[in-house]
Amino acid sequence: MTTMKADEFITKMKGQAVLDIRTPAEFSQGRLPGAISFPLFTDEERVVVGTLYKQQGRDTAVLKGLELVGPKLKYFVLQARKLKGPLYLYCWRGGMRSNSMAWLLQTAGREVFVLEGGYKAYRTHCRELISNGLNLIMLSGPTGSGKTEILDHMVSLGHQVLDLERLANHRGSTFGGIGQPTQPTTEQFTNLIFEKITEFDLAKPIWVEGESQAIGKVSILNELFLQMNKCTTIRIDPPREERIDRLMRDYAGFPAEELQTSVEKISKRLGGKDTQDTLEALSAGDYRKVVDITLAYYDKAYDFSMARRDTKMIPFVPTSYEPERVARELTEFTILDFGMEQGA
Repeated sequence: MTTMKADEFITKMKGQAVLDIRTPAEFSQGRLPGAISFPLFTDEERVVVGTLYKQQGRDTAVLKGLELVGPKLKYFVLQARKLKGPLYLYCWRGGMRSNSMAWLLQTAGREVFVLEGGYKAYRTHCRELISNGLNLIMLSGPTGSGKTEILDHMVSLGHQVLDLERLANHRGSTFGGIGQPTQPTTEQFTNLIFEKITEFDLAKPIWVEGESQAIGKVSILNELFLQMNKCTTIRIDPPREERIDRLMRDYAGFPAEELQTSVEKISKRLGGKDTQDTLEALSAGDYRKVVDITLAYYDKAYDFSMARRDTKMIPFVPTSYEPERVARELTEFTILDFGMEQGA
């Protein structure tokens, strides 16, 4: 058995079998991306052992743990045989659970690596990585500007992009969850951000879309959001009609019931008359009017949010707002104005 610090573990585990020895409940809350749930204890068993530890001490808890785990040892070995290559495993703090499983699997002939300090050390390492400072550039613009599509094209041009909405399974607005997969927990959303950042060259710029701290039901961790509030921000302002057209393409095909639910969620902020007019337009199939009314609300919210940010805002006007063209011209713009390397 070999222990590894978080930075080495993260690098070497890629493409390998990573076993999360914690309970299913801990796993579902948050885990290293790509990890397999391989619990030493069930949720109920861990409660029993933990209670004994607090009430009667370590020795009693260890004996109970052995009693619970003993009948499962053969099962663990057989399951591990289905996995190829070395095994990378972790528990909460890199303590008894991971060391016990590592001993068993190593005894069964497997090469085993343990995350020193466990899942907690992984989270601490990644937070520190972000806290040391990222070279962020934010692409900002009002709702319907096509920022996500533009950044997709930036990726194809070789830029590093942290797509928070894609990681969150949400497009950011009240309507942003429609047609999207279930959102991860905030803890797992943060882990997905960590995973992406560890793939980047941190000496080069990382593009990110302007977001509120909350994206649907998940939140951007403070260490990252504070940097987003202060980084260089490039703002685009497509004509309102183009934005309406884009939002029509994005949302008009979804069931009216789901759109109605989203409208009702912002009814207090829309106001009584605008809410009534929006719902009547939705009922009549007048989606352009629905977008037009709700867009006025989102534009006010966007302007308010931008005014609160301590950031250098740089306006950018492309020759057209077709996303691929914007991405190409943004690349040229950042090279000329910031001296950034293309493909950064």
